[in-house]
Amino acid sequence: MKRNINLKSVFMMMAILTAFTAKGGSYETDTFKTKNNHEVVITFIKHGSLVLTFNNRSIQVDPVSMYADYSTFPKADIILITHEHEDHFDPEAIKTLSKDNTLLIMNEASAKKWGNPKTKTMKNGDKIKVSDQILIEAVPAYNTTPGREQFHPRHRDNGYVLTIDGLRIYIAGDTEDIPEMKNLKNIDIAFLPVNQPYTMTITQAVNAANMFSPKILYPYHFGNTDVKQLKEALKNSGIEVRLRKME
Repeated sequence: MKRNINLKSVFMMMAILTAFTAKGGSYETDTFKTKNNHEVVITFIKHGSLVLTFNNRSIQVDPVSMYADYSTFPKADIILITHEHEDHFDPEAIKTLSKDNTLLIMNEASAKKWGNPKTKTMKNGDKIKVSDQILIEAVPAYNTTPGREQFHPRHRDNGYVLTIDGLRIYIAGDTEDIPEMKNLKNIDIAFLPVNQPYTMTITQAVNAANMFSPKILYPYHFGNTDVKQLKEALKNSGIEVRLRKME
């Protein structure tokens, strides 16, 4: 018996199911075009762990073994570590992803724990031009609410701004809505943490987003926070809020 197949439905389903698949799980991905029409693919692992791929280069952000089996991923060309807490800094995941020429970038406290002299240490305000197409900037990430300062003290941890062929991506790390966010310019994609008391409340995340108005905002590192509230609060802001499984 012949069946009528709705091709539109098939294509929609294929799009929904498009994901990076590794042992132990499938991961959602989004693809973005750069100014020269190259593609940057962002893979959403969990919590603070992300993968960015561009021109066959793999950039791992805060890889942690409890969130993925990194032996199933390609070796990384760049690994970025925001700070030394175990949900961001995992020596085993770093070892698994590293090859001889991997560029490993950390904040100073993480680098001291890692203990490899080849590690590139970045402080707030530092910049590294990896290539003509990739620039990495370290930016502040810290707590400001009284009683929370001990979680992420000022001047210790990093957020990162990556400019990849003109596409600007801000990965905030663990931070509250700090005034330095007003200095962020032309951010296309932003990742903001929303898990109180360690990072931001929904109200703080709304304030942070409005300080620099990214085109697209992903709440991440959000634990049990209802990030649908963030999407609702920013619905008339001109900022597109996308929700992914980044609890």
